[in-house]
Amino acid sequence: MEKERTIVGLGELLWDMLPAGKQLGGAPANFAYVSSLFGNRATVASRVGEDELGEIAISRLRMLGLDDGFVQRDSEHSTGTAGVSLDGRGQPTFTIFENVAWDHLEWTPEWQQLAAEADVVCFGSLAQRSQDSRKTIRRFVEITRPDAFRLFDVNLRQDYFSREVLSESLALANLAKLNDAEVPVVLRTCGLPVSGEVENARVLCREFGLDLVCVTRGDRGSLLVTKDESDSHPGCRVEVSDTIGAGDAFTAALAHYFAQGAPLVTINRIANRVASWVASMSGGMPRISREDFKRQFTMVEGTQRVS
Repeated sequence: MEKERTIVGLGELLWDMLPAGKQLGGAPANFAYVSSLFGNRATVASRVGEDELGEIAISRLRMLGLDDGFVQRDSEHSTGTAGVSLDGRGQPTFTIFENVAWDHLEWTPEWQQLAAEADVVCFGSLAQRSQDSRKTIRRFVEITRPDAFRLFDVNLRQDYFSREVLSESLALANLAKLNDAEVPVVLRTCGLPVSGEVENARVLCREFGLDLVCVTRGDRGSLLVTKDESDSHPGCRVEVSDTIGAGDAFTAALAHYFAQGAPLVTINRIANRVASWVASMSGGMPRISREDFKRQFTMVEGTQRVS
């Protein structure tokens, strides 16, 4: 039987303002939602304003079955939003507004307890754009248990990253996920050489002591690399609605099955299927029952249960 794990999406919680209307999002929240569908205790650790959008966000998290007990309220800063435009292939461009509630994450006794309980924490670079939140995120990740999985989902946005943020985050992590466009940016920013796809991932493994590096390639699938092995998946073909949250869904499947000790080929296959499903839907948190989700995404080629 699969173990229920405490999985934390740490960082930004915001509203994506799409042409068709607003969708709750932010990579940590998208990640936590799909993690919950796998049957985990999934928590969003973030901050919203004491405003209408903040109240709606909390209500939406509850409706989605997510633990909202670690979402802080801010009386001085508004709930985060991002303007989103979509191109003809459903690829989004984000304009992320600054000095919002999640730029001011606070360290609390409740967050200290959550960090101690976490089996997996996923964090990125965007929420570290402010000194307040960067300090809090670093402290949270640093005090997780030695056997916890600390997953750095790079997620470069606009110019909200630096060599210091990237190198320190990679050093804190034991797993890293980034897309193929981000790989050369991260390597060059950290002063590392750029070469072939597998070797680039191995450089990150060696330089930062990572157990696994995942490189996603959009509709061309993904590459998983450890110090000793690698696996490439060509991706799954679907009719794309938009790609918002697809990478976060991939990350959730990656974390879930890596924590179980599943082989790379299994992780890659299921993670691509989950990401493709999200890409075929609107927004990063499409509604589905846990039973239906597990029926689709805890099977290998529809024959053998992964456990």
